[in-house]
Amino acid sequence: MSNEHSMRRVTAIRNGTVIDHIPSGQAMLVLEMLGIAGATAVPVSLVMNVPSKKMGSKDIIKVEDRELTQSELDRLALVAPDARVAIIRAYSVAEKLTINLGEELVNVVRCTFSNCITTNLREPQAHRLKVVQRDPLQLRCHYCGRPQNLGELANNVL
Repeated sequence: MSNEHSMRRVTAIRNGTVIDHIPSGQAMLVLEMLGIAGATAVPVSLVMNVPSKKMGSKDIIKVEDRELTQSELDRLALVAPDARVAIIRAYSVAEKLTINLGEELVNVVRCTFSNCITTNLREPQAHRLKVVQRDPLQLRCHYCGRPQNLGELANNVL
């Protein structure tokens, strides 16, 4: 194996989170859904279109000095439900987190329809989106029944 092939594409991190098996080309949307897309105080490494035996190609994100919360994992399920998340401590995998895309997402993102009852501040409702289909992902609002545009959901993260 040549030196070029044996080199790591991204260096190891001491502490933080590694998100692997992101569908190819979706890493930027993952960063947006996690609120990391803009200026951040922690180093973020991003590799796109990496060869993968399982997926053909994939994206990988490494976020130093930050561990994902359960609500962030719920948001990640919207973009990469089959991604693998590892928490790194002292350069070793300390924990593997599971992304669980259930039948319904509650208070993860808001409905994208501007006239939905969930936008009425006088009638506060939980934000509930039903998973209609998993692959490709299709969501509908529990209240208004409107299909959700996945691209617009990144702007409606709670």
